[in-house]
Amino acid sequence: MTAPPVRRRVLVSGSVQGVWFRESCREQAVAGGVAGWVRNRADGRVEVVLEGTEPAVDRVVRWCHEGPSRARVDGVEVCTEDPVGESGFRVR
Repeated sequence: MTAPPVRRRVLVSGSVQGVWFRESCREQAVAGGVAGWVRNRADGRVEVVLEGTEPAVDRVVRWCHEGPSRARVDGVEVCTEDPVGESGFRVR
């Protein structure tokens, strides 16, 4: 029996825009088989929605605490939501 998917919404603060965070996040998600999306927010944070198996989603959430080499992550907020059936992963 397959475990049900999980969904997490992640808000990442710090120096996370203009440092290749979104594309690097997409690469991490695709490599792990995680669906969802990532976007820059007007408040300077990056918002990430991840959906997939719990271990795969948790790996990308852990990556969000570090980000790409040029990023400086100061804070990460993670909220659990009900899965909606995301497919693919896109940069918004």
